[in-house]
Amino acid sequence: MSHSSHSSHSSHSPSGSGIIESEEHTALRAAVAALGRRHGRGYDRETLWREAGKLGYLGVNLPEEYGGGGGGITELSLVLEELGAAGCPLLLMVVSPAICGTVISRFGTDEQKRRWLPGLADGSLTMAFGITEPDAGSNSHRITTTARRDGDDWVLNGRKVFISGVDIADATLVVGRTEDARTGSLKPCLFIVPRDTEGFHRSPIEMELHAVEKQFELVLDDVRLPADALVGDEDAGLLQLFAGLNPERIMTAAFALGMGRYALDRAVEYARTRQVWKEPIGAHQAIAHPLAQAHIELELARLMMRKAAHLYDAGDDTGAGEAANMAKYAAGEACVRAVDQAVHTLGGNGLTREYGLASLITAARVARIAPVSREMILNYVSHQSLGLPKSY
Repeated sequence: MSHSSHSSHSSHSPSGSGIIESEEHTALRAAVAALGRRHGRGYDRETLWREAGKLGYLGVNLPEEYGGGGGGITELSLVLEELGAAGCPLLLMVVSPAICGTVISRFGTDEQKRRWLPGLADGSLTMAFGITEPDAGSNSHRITTTARRDGDDWVLNGRKVFISGVDIADATLVVGRTEDARTGSLKPCLFIVPRDTEGFHRSPIEMELHAVEKQFELVLDDVRLPADALVGDEDAGLLQLFAGLNPERIMTAAFALGMGRYALDRAVEYARTRQVWKEPIGAHQAIAHPLAQAHIELELARLMMRKAAHLYDAGDDTGAGEAANMAKYAAGEACVRAVDQAVHTLGGNGLTREYGLASLITAARVARIAPVSREMILNYVSHQSLGLPKSY
């Protein structure tokens, strides 16, 4: 992995203290920040994706034997956060290397690893992730996309919604359900569906969200797949599914933190220089204190994200589940408040295209809603962490 040597940080960039962050991580952060600054808010997604892949940043979490960096979600989340803080987040990092790369490297066959991991690591291949359904939402037990055996093949039928980047992904990792021969009940399984597979249809969903990556509805109409499209063991479906969902929450936290930092940077810069009376507006506590508060909340959320990433990389899936949910919740809330305060600090300028903050008002909400709503996280924490009775 190549690192750039210069590291200029804004006044509220993350601490490089060895207690919290190793020198190697600080160097990686500085190198990615430099790449992000070169591209900036008007970035071209494809160009940045290719360059980040070539430099080894997209695959920092994937095994070295397949061209990855041999690190973990800790390093990958750091990359996404810094790109976001520079105004050029790569949303598909949440999906392609974090969810799909993790699931395939942990549970895939040798052939699946050889086929997909080198490309996911260098960015030449991209994979989307299809779990959400129109009638299932947060209840993955209600997923109706089913897979049945037909000879050696699998045949998939169902629908998915809000699936990011299907048009630019080479394949989609689809969550379906197969019938358990012993119990007759349905259990989750993961299938790799190449983009041009017959019966695999996509249509764009019109969004108010200003994002480079588009959202799609998918229809799987008798999609026939070979036996080796199934990832991992048919009997370990739920374990495999959750192995991908914890990284997704951690990466969503990184996405939110980057966005919050970007907005806060713009606001602080403006508050330092914008003068209406005698002093810059940042000298007034009504402007300064809410920005300080936003900074504190982002820093606290980052600490929880680091904890979640550390636990996940150490193999503690249960501990990581609680921390990843908390990190995603905290980062989503901190991001929304930072963006709101940034827009407010700029006044009318906060709503202009020139300053690039208004589009973040919608984008910031994504971290509260996806991949799981804050209410479902509160359900998780009240039930799992606090031991209160389950309400659903």
